[in-house]
Amino acid sequence: MSRTLHPSTIVPPGFRVESAVDDGAVTIITVRHTGKSSSCPGCAADAERVDSRYSRRLADLPLGGRQVRLIVVARRFRCDAPSCPRAIFTERFGKDVLAPWARRTARLESIVHCLGLALGGRPAASFARRLMVPVSNDTLLRVVRRRGCPPFPAPTVVGIDDWAWKRNQRYGTIICDLERRRPIRLLPDRESATAQAWLAGQPQIAVVARDRGGSYSLAASKALPSALQVADRWHLMENASHAFLDAVRKSMRQIRAAMGAAIINPELLTAAERLQYEGYLRREDINATILARARGGASIKEIVRDTGHSRGLVRRVLRGQRSDVFRSRESSLEPYLEWLDAQWQAGARNGCELWRRLKCQGFRGCLRVVSEWTARRRRAEKADADSLRRVPSARTIARLMTTGRDNLTKSETVTIAAIEGGVAPLIEARAVINAFHAMIRKRAGEELAPWIERAKSSLVTSFAKGVAKDKSAIGAAIASHWSNGQTEGQITKLKLVKRQMYGRAKLDLLEARLIGAG
Repeated sequence: MSRTLHPSTIVPPGFRVESAVDDGAVTIITVRHTGKSSSCPGCAADAERVDSRYSRRLADLPLGGRQVRLIVVARRFRCDAPSCPRAIFTERFGKDVLAPWARRTARLESIVHCLGLALGGRPAASFARRLMVPVSNDTLLRVVRRRGCPPFPAPTVVGIDDWAWKRNQRYGTIICDLERRRPIRLLPDRESATAQAWLAGQPQIAVVARDRGGSYSLAASKALPSALQVADRWHLMENASHAFLDAVRKSMRQIRAAMGAAIINPELLTAAERLQYEGYLRREDINATILARARGGASIKEIVRDTGHSRGLVRRVLRGQRSDVFRSRESSLEPYLEWLDAQWQAGARNGCELWRRLKCQGFRGCLRVVSEWTARRRRAEKADADSLRRVPSARTIARLMTTGRDNLTKSETVTIAAIEGGVAPLIEARAVINAFHAMIRKRAGEELAPWIERAKSSLVTSFAKGVAKDKSAIGAAIASHWSNGQTEGQITKLKLVKRQMYGRAKLDLLEARLIGAG
């Protein structure tokens, strides 16, 4: 059913149009409120006696690609209530129409607020000019700050995690309502006392999903002793993988002996590998000094004081985690390796031709990178004693040992077979980690206690001890469907908002943009 468009329908409700003038760039519309009375802000009594009138100039939504300026003929009323301290007051309009002292209508203010939430300051101001809503970046941020965060219903299942103000220097805390899938609070730091104070004000919380950090565990235990704590499953899988990598690093000497590569011939190394090998020799001297002091009964603190090395370095040496000879770096060919493998299997063995095809797919590397890959691939197909002379890095060995044999080249298969034949404890560590991953995937919580006993006698005993300390939360992670993955996703969104503002946002503005937009 068609309806007639009247001029009054383009202005906020409750007003009638008296005149409209278009001067080319701006449309000026004079309006007057249709109500006969107004409520006194002091005593809430209705007043009908008009004292005087004045004009208010307001910005409104654009019309026909032009800015709109409303001239509101506002009235001043006399309050006749004897007990009211106000003799004269300015008529009030609905909050969804026009706020007192406002220079924009409520519907334009809502658009400005949404622009500020979505884009921040300068980008939103630039976009607003294109929408014929001229507003400065400072005004946009003021509107976002003034409206703040909407109230949230009391949560019963929350996720808590830290996020970086500045990586490795300053951190904050984010708290999410996992049932409603939205963030509800940002805290200025990740101290246990700060998180505890907030959690203590929410006694209805029944489940707290968190990472394996000790501060949040302590805060939840003190503030909500009856709440169920759930460890994050992704972090558990990641920690287990790191534990196996540490086991490989501890076993590098045995791996080199098993592969017959305990002695490296520097004459066969490339220039880059020779630099790495020289660094390895310097590290070995430092490692020998630290290990000799430890065998003499010196504590870590004494070794740090006497040698000048950091506590972390000393701990890594004592744990056997500083024995890699060569470092592995991610190649620019990494996104194209699957395509290169398919081309190689199809018979394309010419490096120049492969490079030209890769350039058509957007590869920006040079010919040398592809030529070196083809040379390494040819050598990889010749599995002989010489191919085992250089031991891969610990990270590469960990990856190969956890990859299916069907996906390995002939040379890689021989390498792993040599390791498995000479380093039996590493095979047991791999089996323990695989059992842990399978336990989480199958949600087999009853296998946790036997797994801990088995793992304590393997190379991943340090990881097993950590699991034993946090056994209840890890058991809940295996059995419960709650996880902290939602919180990790909100942290990614938080980082985007923070970077949009070039890292200059204070906590109130960051919280308003993140939570207000949700």
